[in-house]
Amino acid sequence: MSADAARPHVLILGGTTEARGLAEALAAGPYRVTTSLAGRVASPVLPPGETRIGGFGGAEGLAAWITGHRVTHLIDATHPFAERMSFNAAGAAALTGVPLLALRRPGWVPEPGDDWTFADSLAEAAAVLPGLGGRVFLSTGRMGLHTFAHLTDTWFLVRSVDRPDAPVPPRLEVVLARGPFTPADERELLARHRIDVLVTKDSGGSATAPKLTAAREAGIPVLVVRRPPVPEGVQEADCVQCSQHWLQGSRLH
Repeated sequence: MSADAARPHVLILGGTTEARGLAEALAAGPYRVTTSLAGRVASPVLPPGETRIGGFGGAEGLAAWITGHRVTHLIDATHPFAERMSFNAAGAAALTGVPLLALRRPGWVPEPGDDWTFADSLAEAAAVLPGLGGRVFLSTGRMGLHTFAHLTDTWFLVRSVDRPDAPVPPRLEVVLARGPFTPADERELLARHRIDVLVTKDSGGSATAPKLTAAREAGIPVLVVRRPPVPEGVQEADCVQCSQHWLQGSRLH
C-alpha cells in the first residue's frame, strides 16, 4: 500500500477563504488533502495539497469520485450560496457513507447605523432595487448579473476577477480586481463612483465585510440577499479549528 493510500483522504469542496485555510492547516498533518474548485475563476489561487477543477456530475458523480479516490472525510466548505453543491454533497455522503461536515461561516448581523433591506433571492433584489437608488455597487458575483439585465435606468458598478459574460445590465462599469479589500479601498470606491446603494449577498466572514463598514460610514443603504436553504441533518462547523477537531473525532461545541 502506498503512503498516500494509508493516510485519511479529506476532500474539501472549496472556493472560499475558509476552504483554503483548512487546506493550509491540514497540509502538514497526517492527511491526504484534495480541494475541489468549481472552475468559475480563470486563474484561481490554488491551495496546498492536491486540487481538482470542475463539476462532478451531481451527487452520483461526486459519490463515484469519493469511492474511486478512497475519500474518508468530506468537508463542504463552498460559498454559502453554492446551494446545489451543498445538496450534492449531502446526497453523495448518504450514498457512500462517508462522514460529511459543512464548514459554514456565520452570516452578517446589522450594526448600529446600518440601513439594510433584505431580499430572499436575486430576483427579489432586482425588483426592490429601483426604489433604493440609481447608482449601484452590485457585489453579488458576476454569475448572477443576468438577473439585473432588464434594469435599463440603473447604473451598475461590478468588481470581478474575470470579466462577466452577457447578458448584463446595459449601464455597467466593470472593475477587474482580486480581493481582499480594505475599508479604505471600499470608501474610495464608493466615493469615486458616487454609489448610493450597495447590493450584496449575505456571504458572511471578514474578507468582504469592509464594504459594509464603508456603506455604514457613508450612510448608504444596503440590499442584502439572504442565504438559500441548506441540507437538513448535516453537521456544521463555523471555523477551521472546529473542522480540525471534527476530523480528530472531537465533539463540536
